Amino acid sequence: MREPRREPGSRAPRPTEGATCAGPGESWSPTPNSMLRVLLSAQASAARLSGLLLLPPVQPCCLGPGKWGDWPPGGGLHAGPVQGLQRLLEQARSPGELLRWLGQNPTKVRAHHYPVALRRLGQLLGSQPRPPPVEQATLQDLSQLIIRNCPSFDIHTIHACLHLAVLLGFPSDGPLMCALEQERRFRLPPKPPPSLQPVLRGGQRLEAALSCPRFLRHPRQHLIRSLAEARPEELTPHVMVLLAQHLARHRLREPQLLEAIAHFLVVQEMQLSSKVVQKLVLPFGRLNYLPLEQQFMPCLERILAREAGVAPLATVNILMSLCQLRCLPFRALHFVFSPGFINHISGTPHALIVRRYLSLLDAAVELELPGYRGPRLPRRQQVPIFPQPLITDRARCKYSHKDIVAEGLRQLLGEEKYRQDLTVPPGYCTDFLLCVSSSGAVLPVRTQDPFLPYPPRSCPQGQAASQPTTHDPAQRVVLMLRERWHFCRDGRVLLGSRALRERHLGLMGYQLLPLPFEELESQRGLPQLKSYLRQKLQALGLRWGPEGG
Repeated sequence: MREPRREPGSRAPRPTEGATCAGPGESWSPTPNSMLRVLLSAQASAARLSGLLLLPPVQPCCLGPGKWGDWPPGGGLHAGPVQGLQRLLEQARSPGELLRWLGQNPTKVRAHHYPVALRRLGQLLGSQPRPPPVEQATLQDLSQLIIRNCPSFDIHTIHACLHLAVLLGFPSDGPLMCALEQERRFRLPPKPPPSLQPVLRGGQRLEAALSCPRFLRHPRQHLIRSLAEARPEELTPHVMVLLAQHLARHRLREPQLLEAIAHFLVVQEMQLSSKVVQKLVLPFGRLNYLPLEQQFMPCLERILAREAGVAPLATVNILMSLCQLRCLPFRALHFVFSPGFINHISGTPHALIVRRYLSLLDAAVELELPGYRGPRLPRRQQVPIFPQPLITDRARCKYSHKDIVAEGLRQLLGEEKYRQDLTVPPGYCTDFLLCVSSSGAVLPVRTQDPFLPYPPRSCPQGQAASQPTTHDPAQRVVLMLRERWHFCRDGRVLLGSRALRERHLGLMGYQLLPLPFEELESQRGLPQLKSYLRQKLQALGLRWGPEGG
C-alpha cells in the first residue's frame, strides 16, 4: 500500500527512542584502517547493526542555534517547517521515505537534517529481525544529496556525517567519504611550517623552561637536571634570577636549587649589583631557608657595604630578606638608620615603601637584637608595617577559613568578646584577638585596651620570648589562621613573612593559638568547628559564658 504523504509542517508524535544529544560537536577523526563495514543487505545481522547504530538523535535544540543556524526568529522547538521536517525524518518508515522527504523539500532542508537522515537509516536497518534490502540507487541518491550540499556544512555536521557513514559501512574510498573528508580538511587551520629547534644546552634549557608561560608544568626534577647539566659560563645572572623568582613565586623550598643560587652569588660577587642581588636573595627570606654556604652572609655584608648608597630600595629589600632569616648585619643597619640615608630616600618615589620596611627593621631591632647600640629610625618617620591583611590573603579570601571561624566564635563567645582583623602596634594584623583575665575568663573587648604596650617592657635576660614580663592582669590571646598558602609548598615550613609576624607578636607578649589548615579542613560543618574551637580555647584554660563571667 502507498504510504500516506504528510506535509512538512504537520505535527506528529515524537519517537521514544533516542535520548539526549551527544556529540556532533565532539572531536572525532575517521581512520580508514579502522572503519566498520556493514553490508546493507537482507543477510546483514540486525543485532550487529543495532549495536553499531545506537546513537542519540542529532537535535538542534541540544546543540543550539549558534551551531546549526536553523531556528527561525521567534521559533521554538516545535515551531516552523524546519523542525517539522526533522520530525518527519525521525519517523520515516523506510529508506525510500527518507530520501523522499529530503528530495521533495529542498527549500526546507538544513545541514543538520543529513545526520538525522543517516542515523534514521541505521535505526531502520537495525530495528527489524530481517531488514529489507536497500536499493543501491537509494544509497547513491542519498550520497549525492550529501555530496552536493556538504560545502555548506559546518565542521560539526561534517564530523557527524563522517561518523555515521563509517558506521553504516560506506567505503572509505567512495565518493561520499572522500567528499566529506575533503571538506573536513578544508576547514582545518593551516599548519605552520615546522621550525628547526636549536639544540639547547643546560643553561639555555633552564632559561627556556623558566621563561615559558606554563613553566609550572615543568617538574622540579627537570629544573635540577638542567641546572646540573649547565656549564658554569652558561649560568648567567639572568638565568639565576629567573630561577630565584620561580622558587619564590611558587613557594618551592628546594635545597639543591637554593644552594646553587647561594653558591652562584658567592662566586659572582664582584660582578653582581645590588639590584640583581635583591632578586637572588628573595627566595631565601620568603622560603625561610638559610643556606649552608658558609660565605653567604659575609658575601652579602660586603655587597651591602659596597652598594648601599647606590640603590637604596635594593639595599632595604636585601635587609628585609635577611630580617626574615634573623641575620641582620649591624653595619648595614647603622647605614640605613643614619640621618643621611633617611633624608636621601625622603624625596624619592619609593619613600613610603622604604619607610615601611625601615619600620619593620626597627621593630626587629627592638625585639630581636638587644645588643644593637647604633642609630634607630626616628619615631616621626615610623609608619604601620602591615596596616591591612597581606595581598595573598586578600587574593585568596574566598578559600580562607576566616569567615567560618568568625561565625563559630560569634556563636561560641558572642560578638563582644573578640576582635577580628585588628592591627596592633607596630603594625601587625591579627586574625582574632581575645582579652582574657588572670583567672582565664574571656572579657568583653570593649571594656579592655586590646593593645599591649609597644615597645614592650624589658624582659630579664634569658626569659622565654613567648612569656615576656607584663604588669597588665589581662592577657591577649591571638588566634592565628595557618592557611595552606602560608606554608612552603609540599612542606610544613611557614613562609618567612608568616614566621616573622608570629615571632614578633610572641615577643611583644601576645599568646598565640595557631589554627592549622589541616585541622580546619577536617571539620565538617559549623557544629564540628564550634566543638573544635571550644577544645582549643579550653586547652588554654579559658572560660566564658555564665561560669566564665
